[in-house]
Amino acid sequence: MNGLEHPRNGRTAYHFQPAKFWQNDPNGPLYHNGMYHFFYQYNPHGATWGDGTLSWGHSVSGDLVNWADVGNALDPTSPFDANGCWSGSATVLPGGRPAILYTGIDANRVQVQNVAFAKNPADPLLREWEKPDCNPVMPMPADVTGNNFRDPTEAWRGRDGLWRIGVVAEVGGVGSLLVYRSADFLRWERNAAPLHASSRDVPVLECPDLFPMAPPGAAEGLDVSASGAGVLHVLKLTDFAKEDHYMVGRYDDEADTFVPAEPERGDDPGNWRRLDHGHLYASKSFYDARNKRRVLWAWVDENDGGGVARGWAGIQAFPRAIWLDADGKRLVQWPIEEIETLRRKRVGLQWATEVEAGGRKEVAGIVSSQADVQAVFEIPNLEEAETLDPKWLQDPKGLSAEMGASAHGGVGPFGLLVLASGDLEEYTAVFFRVFKHDGKYKVLMCTDLTRSSRKEGINKPSYGAFLDVDVEKERSISLRTLIDHTVVESFADGGRTCMTARVYPEHAEAEGSRLYAFNYGAGAVKVSKLEAWELATAAVNGGGHM
Repeated sequence: MNGLEHPRNGRTAYHFQPAKFWQNDPNGPLYHNGMYHFFYQYNPHGATWGDGTLSWGHSVSGDLVNWADVGNALDPTSPFDANGCWSGSATVLPGGRPAILYTGIDANRVQVQNVAFAKNPADPLLREWEKPDCNPVMPMPADVTGNNFRDPTEAWRGRDGLWRIGVVAEVGGVGSLLVYRSADFLRWERNAAPLHASSRDVPVLECPDLFPMAPPGAAEGLDVSASGAGVLHVLKLTDFAKEDHYMVGRYDDEADTFVPAEPERGDDPGNWRRLDHGHLYASKSFYDARNKRRVLWAWVDENDGGGVARGWAGIQAFPRAIWLDADGKRLVQWPIEEIETLRRKRVGLQWATEVEAGGRKEVAGIVSSQADVQAVFEIPNLEEAETLDPKWLQDPKGLSAEMGASAHGGVGPFGLLVLASGDLEEYTAVFFRVFKHDGKYKVLMCTDLTRSSRKEGINKPSYGAFLDVDVEKERSISLRTLIDHTVVESFADGGRTCMTARVYPEHAEAEGSRLYAFNYGAGAVKVSKLEAWELATAAVNGGGHM
């Protein structure tokens, strides 16, 4: 695709979504024989989750940007998955045969774990999969309560030669990550102790991920079975409140234990670091052997209940490269570099543009409803910063709702107004606000959706997070925002804090959107850098054209 066709029926231009109907969790992304494969939870019968009798959709790509649907990989056709092929992972076995481990909802609606193998590993599209008669390979354990036993991780191989996977389960009312071992990928034995057990306040966990990372600050990724000195691991768990949290630590593949780097955060994943502070769920990563990096996928569902009318629902966040920050405790996330292949026209603000108090500067000349925007804001004066009420320290989202973009302040709000209508009755604001606290300064990042649409019946929250930056020293904050019609993904401080939102601007159905840098603080803010690229429409499962 060389131009900018407006996606039909509200579709996004470069985010992954099927041609029609419902999708949710990303499953089993992998790179194999020169092709990227993406599997996902899919309802081939309608644009809702329905009764959960889901399949595995399957698309392939040469670049992680343009995708072709090759038909479902798994459908609920057997007694062990008669009521749904739910989430799981994919692993390439020695000899090059890909295998899928997935949760089946059996004929009695019991959650069990099943295996499937690529019928012809030499087929670059991996179009056919076979399920052996020995399924389920992991039946429901007797001590699991609430029928919560699902979502096997990608398998990794320990130094003893045995395969291992993690499966989340409610064991005696406690959300746990169980470890199973196998020599042949068919016969699995559960470890006596879980790798993780949450507090009793968290009975249900979902979509686990455990993967190794290169030493802090190194951007390269590692194969899932990497171990040894200097290798840290990330344990990611999704709670039932639809948030993904993670902990960095050390995994011992002999004892199958995980020692967290921040034990003070406790056993409740809700107190761990947040992967994305907006509207994102059920993430899944994989090792991209072609580019030696770890890539993250995540589901971004709808916020307007309009899937049935549109005929589709759910997208995936644009793939992100992830690596460990220099502190060894948090992840850095950044859109994969292949997004640059979609860049067309570039515009920017004049170097060192000053945005006066209460002012806006329009970034014109591109179709800003599908764009990649990078900006750096300099703060010459912090004296006007307001004092932070301590009650907000643990509730940045609540603070963002209380002090949105329209609430003029001391230092901020300043940032971007995206998907804005000509009359500014609609806009989504991505901004920062600086507060004084305990002799220092705290920076709040917010994505404010309260003015994002005039439509009724849409959830329009505000998302918030405090940045871990020394703004007194740096005097600047960076922001990158991807805009794609109904999704806004923002990366602050070089990708150390991320925030995703779904928006549904009414004006976009009849007119173009506008983009602004704004500053509603008491003093001027300097925009030392602002570049915006118009992005072409990718070919995604028939939704665009090459």
